[in-house]
Amino acid sequence: MKHRRQRNLVLTFIAAAASIFMFTQNASAQESQYFPVASSRVGPYSAMGTGYYGAQIDYMNYVNMNGGVNGVMLTWQECETEYNAVKTVECYQRLLEKDGQRIVVFDTLGTPGAYAVINRMAEDQVVLAQYGYGRTDAADGRVWPWVFNAASHYWSQIAVKMKFMAEQEGGIDKMKGKKIVHLHIDSAYGREPLPAMRKIAEDWGVTLVEISIPPPGLEQQSQWLQIRRENPDWVTFWGAGSGMNSTAMTNAARVGFPRERMIYVTFGAAEEDMYPAGDAAKGTYAMANALPGDQYPLVQRIKEQVYGSGKGNLADEKRVGSVYWNRGLGAAVMWVEALRIAQEMHNKVGKAVTGAEFRDGYEALNMTEERLGEIGVKGMVAPFAISCANHEGAGKFAMMQWDGTKFVQVTDWEAPLDPGFIRKLVEESAAKFASENNITPKQCS
Repeated sequence: MKHRRQRNLVLTFIAAAASIFMFTQNASAQESQYFPVASSRVGPYSAMGTGYYGAQIDYMNYVNMNGGVNGVMLTWQECETEYNAVKTVECYQRLLEKDGQRIVVFDTLGTPGAYAVINRMAEDQVVLAQYGYGRTDAADGRVWPWVFNAASHYWSQIAVKMKFMAEQEGGIDKMKGKKIVHLHIDSAYGREPLPAMRKIAEDWGVTLVEISIPPPGLEQQSQWLQIRRENPDWVTFWGAGSGMNSTAMTNAARVGFPRERMIYVTFGAAEEDMYPAGDAAKGTYAMANALPGDQYPLVQRIKEQVYGSGKGNLADEKRVGSVYWNRGLGAAVMWVEALRIAQEMHNKVGKAVTGAEFRDGYEALNMTEERLGEIGVKGMVAPFAISCANHEGAGKFAMMQWDGTKFVQVTDWEAPLDPGFIRKLVEESAAKFASENNITPKQCS
């Protein structure tokens, strides 16, 4: 009897040890996919960065809380860029690898930073995901196979703005003789829409006046005095940071320029840009490539699961559903969707993918209304698809207007009057770059 008890104890111990060993083996064998977070949480652009990157981390937490991507758990590491091109490069190098795994995507949330790293993407096999910013002619995937402009680029955005102006004036023929001031931060970002803007203005007989503001853009008095002298019909404002953006509205009020004749770029089109200006912001138009609101099912689920369990990244939960947060969510949704597609394309469901495999998944993105509905963001972003040659996506924007307390959507998702014309400009610019740099464009079927 005694020996039987001893034998049973030994068997129980062996079974327990085997169980622990198997659990350890399974835990260590669990696949993970590493993502970088090149944030900008400090400095003049902090409102933008905290919202945008906070949403990305919130969504990755949400995905992990729901079993990962076919069981693959998401990991990430953060590095502060301060929206500075030099520091963006430093962060890229620092974030490139972790625990033997290389990043598959990089998101700078800034055109200067995108220009600083763009030529490394092909060599490092990393997707540069320019969510509505960055180098515009990278929308030609034949020349820039590793760079994507989804959701939509600055040339389409400026074309949609000018289309809106024409509609307000009564048609393109009524635009002849009108004057538009392009007031912009003096950086690659501020100058990015100008090639398309100059061409459209020339074709329509519009006088275009270009006025730059040195960053961080808190001093604008001389520029607004010039605007008062020019007496334009419209002002397109290409700013960054709540300080610069709100300063423009207060200066417009000071010189008596109507806010109903100002149209802000997507990176100035957030609640945090409007609040500091108070009543001076009322009536300002702003473009959106991701609409604000917490009514979308995915946003609701993140609030319930992630913030409900105390794992939210934002200190102020009320910012969930804001413009910057929803835009960061839209970007992160693309990452995860591309990862899912890449797993399926390369027979790696339940496994991590390489940079090249992730690129294939990103290029195969097909965000139909049905798929956006399944994810829970239908209506928040425009439906789009990516292809080998076209890396822009929808090429559509929605116009909003600030009513003093919130943004009100005033148009549906709008494309340029002539999308083919904008695409022609993109292809010509990309072809010129390819010729100057001895690049043989990729052949797309």
